[in-house]
Amino acid sequence: MFFQIKQRRWLYISLSILSLCLAVTITPARASLQVPTTSTLNVSASTSQPTNWLEQGRNLYHSGRFAEAVTIWQTAAQHYHTQGDHLNEALSLSYLSLTQQELNQWEVAQQSIEQSLKLLQTSIPSADAILWAQALNTQANLQLHTGKAETALESWQQAQKFYEQAGDKMGSLGSQINQAQALQSLGFYRRSKQQLEVLTQKLGAMPDSEIKVSGLRSLGLALEMIGDGNSQQVLEQSLAIANKIAAKPQLSSILISLGQTAVDLQDPNAAFDYFEQAQLLATNPSDQLQARLAQFKLFLDYDKPELATPLAPQLLQQLRELPPSHTSLYAAINFVATLNRQSNPDQILPMKDLAQLIAVTVKSAQQIQDAQAQAYALHQWGQLYRRTQQLSQAKELAQKSLDIARQLQANDIIAQSAWQVGQLYKQEGDRSKAITAYTEAVNALKALRGDLVAINPDVQFSFRTSVQPVYRELVDLLLENQPSQAELMQARELIEALQIAELDNFFREACLDKTQQIDRVDPTATIVYPIILPDRLTVILSKAGQPLRSYVTHKFQAEIEQTLDNFLVALNPVSDSKDRDRFSQQIYDWLIRPAEAEQAFSDTKTLVFVLDGRLRNIPIAALYDGKQYLIEKYAVALSPGLQLMATRSLHQNHLSAIVGGISQARAGFSALPAVESEMKQISKAVSSSVLLNQEFTSQALAERVKSSSASIVHLATHGQFSSRLEDTFLLTWDGQINVKELSELLKNRGNDPSKAIELLVLSACDTAAGDDRAVLGLAGLAVKSGARSTIATLWPVKDQAAAILMTRFYDQLRQPKITKAEALRQAQISLIRQTDFHDPFFWSGFVLIGNWT
Repeated sequence: MFFQIKQRRWLYISLSILSLCLAVTITPARASLQVPTTSTLNVSASTSQPTNWLEQGRNLYHSGRFAEAVTIWQTAAQHYHTQGDHLNEALSLSYLSLTQQELNQWEVAQQSIEQSLKLLQTSIPSADAILWAQALNTQANLQLHTGKAETALESWQQAQKFYEQAGDKMGSLGSQINQAQALQSLGFYRRSKQQLEVLTQKLGAMPDSEIKVSGLRSLGLALEMIGDGNSQQVLEQSLAIANKIAAKPQLSSILISLGQTAVDLQDPNAAFDYFEQAQLLATNPSDQLQARLAQFKLFLDYDKPELATPLAPQLLQQLRELPPSHTSLYAAINFVATLNRQSNPDQILPMKDLAQLIAVTVKSAQQIQDAQAQAYALHQWGQLYRRTQQLSQAKELAQKSLDIARQLQANDIIAQSAWQVGQLYKQEGDRSKAITAYTEAVNALKALRGDLVAINPDVQFSFRTSVQPVYRELVDLLLENQPSQAELMQARELIEALQIAELDNFFREACLDKTQQIDRVDPTATIVYPIILPDRLTVILSKAGQPLRSYVTHKFQAEIEQTLDNFLVALNPVSDSKDRDRFSQQIYDWLIRPAEAEQAFSDTKTLVFVLDGRLRNIPIAALYDGKQYLIEKYAVALSPGLQLMATRSLHQNHLSAIVGGISQARAGFSALPAVESEMKQISKAVSSSVLLNQEFTSQALAERVKSSSASIVHLATHGQFSSRLEDTFLLTWDGQINVKELSELLKNRGNDPSKAIELLVLSACDTAAGDDRAVLGLAGLAVKSGARSTIATLWPVKDQAAAILMTRFYDQLRQPKITKAEALRQAQISLIRQTDFHDPFFWSGFVLIGNWT
C-alpha cells in the first residue's frame, strides 16, 4: 500500500458545471466562452471596426485576466452602442456579465445581462439562436449563483432550445447537464439522476469526437458533485475515447478530474497514478502545474513529506516564472495554503521562500485587479507571520484581507479571515475582541449555507479544517470560566448551528429550513448538550421556562474519546460485562450524575440529547448508574439540534403503516428470516400495507407512499449509515436506494404538512465499519426524509430481538396519550426484564431521532 488511508471528507464547493457547455476545451473551475465568428453572426465588416476586441477579451478571459477582459468588453460594448451595432453590443454585454460573475460583481453582472437580453428582445428581433443561447446561459449561471435555482432551470431550458435550433449539440448537452444541477438544488434528486442517465445514453450514442469527450467529462464532474458513484465510470469513458481519437489537449484535464475523484473515494494510490499520468501527458504548462500541485497536496494529506519535499522547490520555481493571471495566482495561493496546513512547513521549504512567493502574489493580484485573490493571498501571508510569532504583522494582514472580503461581500473569505483575526486576539488574551471576530466568521459560514455554489472553487475549502474548528473554538471561548446566561445561550446556538453545518456538508446543500425551538415542544423534556472540548467536557442543560445550566468535567479530549471507544467495544456480548458497566458508569458520571445531584431532572420524563463528535456513536439509553440503566429512569431521544419540524400527534386509535422489507438473502446481503414474522406482528398491531421481498421495489414504495395516507413507514431491510453520502443507503429488491433518493421518495405527497410521514422506522440497519462519524448518515436521513421522527439501529441487532422489540413498540404506541419516546422506552424495558435479550447489545442500539412526542 503506497499510502496509509485516512478518513477525510472534503467540502466540495461548486465544481462549476454551470457553464461548461460553451466550448470544446472545458475547465471545471470556470465558465467557458465561445465567440461566434463574424460570418455566423452575419455582421458586416463596417459595423465591427475593432475586429479583435471580442477575440482579445476571450483570450484575456481564458488566461484568467478577468479585470482586463472586463475593461475590453466594456469598451467594446460602448463602441458598438455608439455605432448602433446592437448585435455585437449584446454579445459584448453577455461576455461582460460572465466575467463580472468571475469577479463576484453580482449586481453589475445582473445589469449587464439584463441590458444584453433587452437588446436581443427589442433591437435584434432576428438575432441568431446561438446568441440567445449564450445570453440565456450567462443569465442562468448568475441565477444559480445567487440562489435562484428555479429561474435558472427555466433559463437553461430556454437556452437548450436555442442551442438545438442553432445545431449546437455540445451547447444543448451542456444546458441539460446544467438543468440537472438546478434540479439538484431544488431537491428533485430522482429527476436529476434520470436526466443525467438519459444524457449518458445520448453521449454514448454519439460518434467518438472531442465534443463527446468534453461532454462526458462535464457529465462526470456533475455526477461527482452530487455524490453519484457513476462519476468515475463516466470520466474513464471520456478518457478512453480521448485516447482512442488522440485528443491530447484533453487527456491531462480528464486525468486530473479522475485523480480528484479517487481522492474523494479515499484511494490515494489510484489518485497518484492519475496525477502522474496527467503530468506526463500535459500539453501546456498550466495543466502540468495543476497535476504536480495535486500530487504535492496528496503526498502531504497522506503524511508522506519525504515524497513532497523534492517537488516543493520545482513547484516554487514554476510558480515564480508564470505571468500574473487568475490561474497562476490561485496556484500559488493553494501551494502556500497546502504548506501552511503542515505542522513544520519549513522542513519542506524555507519560510522566507514562501513569504516571498505570497508577497509577489499579493502584488500581482493588485496589478491585475483580482481583489478576491488578493484577499486570499493576504490571509495566507498572515498565517505565515503567525507561524513565526510576528503577531502584529499577522493581524495587520488578516485585517486587510477581512476588509477586502467585506467590500466584496465574499462570505467564504470573511469566514477565514475573521477566524484568523479572532485566533490572533485570543492569542493576545483579548477575549472580547476574539469573540466578536469569531462571531463574524460563524455568521459568514451560516450565510454560505444556501449559496454554496458561490464559493470560489479555486480555493480548497474543507469542512473539517475550515468550518468545524471555527464553531468549536468559539464555543470553547464562550464556555471559559463561569459563562453568563447570554454566553450559554450563544454556545448552545453554536452547537446546533454546527450540527446543521455538518448535515449541510453531508448532503452538499442546505438541508433544513422549517424549524421550531426544541425546548418549547415538550415542557416535560430536558435537552442535554454535551460538547467535547480539547481540555474538558462541558454539558449544557435546557428546560422550558428555566435558565440554562452547565457542568464541566476537566478531562482531555483523548481520554474522553478513549473511554467512549472502550465502552463501544465492551458492548459486544462476548466482552466482560464488568468492563462494560465500568465504562458505562464513567460516562454516566460525566453526562448525567452532576445534574441529578442538583435535581435538575425533577419533573423530567424525557432526556433529549444533542450529541457531539464521538458521543453520537454510543447508545445513551445503556448508560448505567450502578443499579439501573438510564432508559429505566427516563425516555431517551436524540436530536440533530433545536431545529425540529413542527409535529402533530399520532392518532393512536387510527394508526396505519406502510411496512416493507426483505427476508431473503439479496445482492450479497444475508437473509433476515425473522422479518416476515416482524411484519406479520406489526400488521396485527396497526393497519398495514405490506411490501415483502419481490414486491419491495423502490418504485412500489414510491407509489405506495404517494397513494397512501399512512402516518408510519416501517422498513425492515438491510441498510448502512456512513459519514459519506455515497455510502448511506437502504436495500430494496431492485437494488440500493441512496439517502437523497429515499428522502425525495418519502416526501412524495406534495407540500401539505398534514400529509407528512410522522414516523420512519428502519429496523435492520448498520453503521459503516471504521467510520467514527457514521451516525451522521443516520441523522442526515432522519432530517432529510421529512419524517418527523425516525427510529433506527446503530448496529445490526439479532433479527429475533428486533422483531420482539418492534412488536412491543407498536403495542405501546396504541396506548392513549403515550409519546413515541415512551413507547420505545417501554419496549426496551420489556426486553431487559421479560426476555433473554436483556443484554444492552440487543436493545440499546435502537434510537429515536427527531420529534419524540
